[in-house]
Amino acid sequence: MIDFVICDDDKNICKKVTNIISKIMMKNKQAYRTKIFNDYDDSFLESIKKNKKLVIYILDIVTPSRSGIDIARMIRKNDVDSVIIFLTGHDELGPIILKKELLFLSFINKFDEAEEMLTNAIEKSLHILNVKKVLKFEEKGVMYIISLNDILYITHDNSIRKSIIKTSSNEYSTYKSLVAIIKMLDGNFIRIHRSCIVNFDRVSVINKKAKIVTFDNNENIDLLSLKYLKELKKNVR
Repeated sequence: MIDFVICDDDKNICKKVTNIISKIMMKNKQAYRTKIFNDYDDSFLESIKKNKKLVIYILDIVTPSRSGIDIARMIRKNDVDSVIIFLTGHDELGPIILKKELLFLSFINKFDEAEEMLTNAIEKSLHILNVKKVLKFEEKGVMYIISLNDILYITHDNSIRKSIIKTSSNEYSTYKSLVAIIKMLDGNFIRIHRSCIVNFDRVSVINKKAKIVTFDNNENIDLLSLKYLKELKKNVR
């Protein structure tokens, strides 16, 4: 799943950007979600704070309450992997942004051939995210791309013969087995039960006596097998 976050105080610009994203993502057959904001308000700031996914940010520089430059700085404090694209009508701010070292992908004038430039920037962003640490699989003709950082755990449900991928905010299912999936993950993922893989970086508490694992969002699972405790101990820091 690719998340797009758009912030522009011009609703017509937001609509145009959304249409461009739809065209690109329909062509690429990738699952995606678009969030639109018209100001860098509290709801926007809260979304940044909670975000643990790879995101393509398309940001206006000047809005009623805050500067997109300050917002990009806030994003980069905890997230150096997501893509930032500036879409603005203020060309004179280009040199200022370059000096800030915000690791942004593109600076686009929204009134000067913006559609072509934004299309190119988004396609480049997708390429960048696809080579980062993601779980990528296809299900019923739709390509899913999930940031590994966003995954809490993966279980297998024998009743529906599917593996369930649980993230901070979503749930995905696939016919791939846990054996196949774990080969697609990095070393942060360990098997704690024959039916469960966890992202150890997202684990906050392991109660071996109660056989309960708690994640950093306070979610719990009770799939902890003694058979896999030795492997678990190797990963305890």
